Amino acid sequence: MLDAFTWYKQSAIKWRGKNLTVHIDPWGVPEAEEKADLILITHAHFDHFQVEEIDRLTKKGTVIVAPHDIASQLSGDVRGIKPAESIEAAGLQVHAVPAYNARPERLEMHPRDNDWVGYVLELADAMTYLAGDTDHIPEMADIKTDIAFVPVGGTYTMDAVEAAGAIKEIRPKIAVPYHFGFVVGPRSTGADFVEAIAPIEGRVLTPVHPFEQP
Repeated sequence: MLDAFTWYKQSAIKWRGKNLTVHIDPWGVPEAEEKADLILITHAHFDHFQVEEIDRLTKKGTVIVAPHDIASQLSGDVRGIKPAESIEAAGLQVHAVPAYNARPERLEMHPRDNDWVGYVLELADAMTYLAGDTDHIPEMADIKTDIAFVPVGGTYTMDAVEAAGAIKEIRPKIAVPYHFGFVVGPRSTGADFVEAIAPIEGRVLTPVHPFEQP
């Protein structure tokens, strides 16, 4: 179920289907990588929104979906989106879900009023949730997905324990931790998360770039 996914670093993910390549929050994508049919951006922080990477991955026909504050900075086939909206892009139905901080110590990092997002979309035959930067928020109770990518690094997002609580509410078939091992969160955080969500299956992908945190 995860063979088509590549994790570069932080929250940078690629999904490669038979005739479709989707990049989410590209950062650290090697120069030789194929260009994208669809690029999804979750929010405006540097480790998720890299204009140079977007430009390099864009070809004729590439569709870019992003929150409105980012969409206004880009050119080409750009579709602005906000939480609870769904749009068609590159032949996929892309549904945006809220992504924000709820913990008092993190409220200013990803404010709810920014209308930043995570995404739910069907890739091959699997519904996939890419959470973006978020805490465990009430809207997660309504997410139906087979695969869930969730941040676990703490400081700016959920930590492993908080993310495990979210996964036990969402109940996907498989959960994948990201947003750890680079900017914040020791490399062991992924394994801690996998242990915490049992008996739900968890899998730590091997990033293309070596971990930066001890």
